[in-house]
Amino acid sequence: MTATDAPTPPARSEDPDKLHALVMQLLDDEQAQDIISIPLAGKSSIADYMVIACGRSTRQVAAIAQKLAEKVKQSEGVTPRIEGLPTADWVLIDAGDVVVHLFRPEVRSFYNLERMWKFGDEAGEA
Repeated sequence: MTATDAPTPPARSEDPDKLHALVMQLLDDEQAQDIISIPLAGKSSIADYMVIACGRSTRQVAAIAQKLAEKVKQSEGVTPRIEGLPTADWVLIDAGDVVVHLFRPEVRSFYNLERMWKFGDEAGEA
């Protein structure tokens, strides 16, 4: 794979906090479980927020991921990159300033991203 073959990352949002609020609201509306938000601004260049949530089944994880991608595209005019949708055990949605990880509960427990990305006492705050 050459540099020209690499997919272009989603553009950065003009208002990362607005995008974050949109993501959090949609996850709540779609009944995602155990939603946490980890602020990354000033700590990592990958995004301003990392959001981690669960769906009850692969079907729900896939449905939430697709709805989230559609909503972000409508709101921000940018199509987020999605990884893991075919199996939907762990789906990553890269919306630029907000990166969302959607898991089935067993898979989330196994990888325990919250612990890996915890900065002080901030992890777990929604």
